[in-house]
Amino acid sequence: MILAVADAGPIIHLDEIDALALLSVVDELLIPQTVYQELEAGMVPPALETIEYELVESDTTGLGVELDPGETAALAVASERAAVLLTDDLAARDAANDRDVEVHGSIGILVLASTRGELEKSAAAELMRALQTETSLFVTDAVVEHGISLLDES
Repeated sequence: MILAVADAGPIIHLDEIDALALLSVVDELLIPQTVYQELEAGMVPPALETIEYELVESDTTGLGVELDPGETAALAVASERAAVLLTDDLAARDAANDRDVEVHGSIGILVLASTRGELEKSAAAELMRALQTETSLFVTDAVVEHGISLLDES
């Protein structure tokens, strides 16, 4: 069973390629209230309504990280609940790794969707390339190629 906590990044980036529904490949998805408020400040993707998730409060006291409030909240929840952190932010990834929190980004969600039979490998590779070319996410060629190699290994 995969328990995951999302910050705004994967929600926004997967929505930009019309793949937000793939977040449902995790068994239980938590979204901190702070992250939801960040989404509300822009626009909550309508596709989020099609996904089952739980809004949760976070306690960031003593976390000691310098991240934006949503990433801090998501890391706090992931730490306290032994959950996977879903983020596309490099600083949040580093902070999660420092705390032994498993972390995956939008590309990792596409790999999981393929592994769980929700997405053909070729479609997952195409979406990875779309993340690089059609979204606000900065993704290097090396990261995309690594994601595609993970598809081949699964």
